[in-house]
Amino acid sequence: MTYDFTPLFRTAIGFDRLAQVMDTAARTAGTSSYPPYDIAKTGSDSYALTMAVAGFGPDDIELVVQDNTLVVSGRVNAPLEEGEILHRGIARRAFERRFALADHVEVTSADMHNGLLRIMVRQIVPDALKPRRIPVGVGQNRSANVAPASAQPNLAAQVENTPPVATAA
Repeated sequence: MTYDFTPLFRTAIGFDRLAQVMDTAARTAGTSSYPPYDIAKTGSDSYALTMAVAGFGPDDIELVVQDNTLVVSGRVNAPLEEGEILHRGIARRAFERRFALADHVEVTSADMHNGLLRIMVRQIVPDALKPRRIPVGVGQNRSANVAPASAQPNLAAQVENTPPVATAA
């Protein structure tokens, strides 16, 4: 299944990354579901990715963030000699999972406990993108060649000498 984003691009600017994320998600839809994972929203701007990685230790797991993608991979060490295996229900195979990260999202920490890998992720809005209040000046000239305020004539005197403007009802 493919999506045509042409109508979006006709009226929106800067959403090309959305098309890349959607394309990547469509291509990776048929990937393995191993290892299982949960994604939880833990705050207004924080998330937790929890992966079930039974049989892996902290030295067997590698986390890499590159190009707004989190790559979690696990490598298999030498198998333990436990005798003859009659049933293998614990998958001890190498894996690689990729997660697309939004802009300004960073991985803050990762830890393992009871066979669960927990990766904390937080969205950090840069100061340049935060809402800011713009002060509105009073009586400033819009011209590029504005003289300093001390050289400006008294605006109150100019307003008093201006004829009234007729308004239409």
